[in-house]
Amino acid sequence: MPATYGGFFDVEQKQREIEALEAQMGEPGFWDTPDRAQKHIAKVNGLKRIISGLVTFNKRVDDATVMVELIEASSPAEQEEYAKELNVSVPAMVEDLDRLEIASFLTGQFDRNNAIFSIQAGAGGTESNDWADILFRMYSRWTERKGYTIELMDVQPGDTAGISKATILIKGENAYGYAKAERGVHRLVRISPFDSNKRRHTSFCAVDVVAEITEEIALDIPEDEIRTDVYRSSGKGGQGVNTTDSAVRLTHMPSGIVVVCQNERSQIKNKATAMVVLKARLYEKRLDDKRSEMERFYGEKGEIGFGSQIRSYVLQPYQMVKDLRTGVSTSDTQGVLDGDLDGFIYGWLRAGCPRHRNKDIQMDD
Repeated sequence: MPATYGGFFDVEQKQREIEALEAQMGEPGFWDTPDRAQKHIAKVNGLKRIISGLVTFNKRVDDATVMVELIEASSPAEQEEYAKELNVSVPAMVEDLDRLEIASFLTGQFDRNNAIFSIQAGAGGTESNDWADILFRMYSRWTERKGYTIELMDVQPGDTAGISKATILIKGENAYGYAKAERGVHRLVRISPFDSNKRRHTSFCAVDVVAEITEEIALDIPEDEIRTDVYRSSGKGGQGVNTTDSAVRLTHMPSGIVVVCQNERSQIKNKATAMVVLKARLYEKRLDDKRSEMERFYGEKGEIGFGSQIRSYVLQPYQMVKDLRTGVSTSDTQGVLDGDLDGFIYGWLRAGCPRHRNKDIQMDD
């Protein structure tokens, strides 16, 4: 296998990076800041896991090559035995190669970070609020499948049903690297459970994803640019959560970005968490302002309505979920709503690779 894997991952360069990071671990004062040291070690271990996977796969390729040579040099009876073994090992290698290829795309600066994930109901009133609730469940199931954990940061119930907005923190390795594929407007077409005439309705929700930014990024926000509002928490909560003014809303006045956190009993903790989210969103926005292809991020999302969706979930008059960016589609709508999203996410990650571009993919195949 060449040193550059999949056109994105330079193995030799990563090995040099590991060596440099390990050298830093031996420097005086490395453990003076335990949190920073732990993150440094986690980064080294993550790189080692990727390298280890590639090295192991290379060994399996070498073993398969030897097996082919044995088949060519063996008797007919032995050839049959070797061929059976090869027919078992090769399909498994193809699956592993697929996983390695996906890992090679997660090379962004913050791809390893946790993800701050928001769902916002759009046009459609009660229908969209219910759709937002369905999406919330779908992404909760997806995080379970990936082995991630979620922390509820804020949820605002709809007037009649569902939710109008929810923000969660998804914790796990490469959480942002995968979750960022879901940023955009999601469209649902179905027979409305709220319509007594059983008519077909179209609903929209916007999903926003930013990386959780830590002290790795120096981002100073002047205090006079932030308006802080405190109020009583709403929705479900334990003793003390809904009886004190613990919820915090931060508004960054120059950009108009608003962040709400109400999951903690302490106003101080809620404000600290909200500030982390605000910094993450401001940093992402500033990066967008410097990019010419702003449609990849905030600009891609646009208005929460017709003509701006990235994915359609059609339940009536037929069953189909299709990503409009990549062409990936499936008729297993229930599986998707139960969190089977990797096919869409992998398709989006592969979209930057020339050999995958402009190909419609049927997930049912």
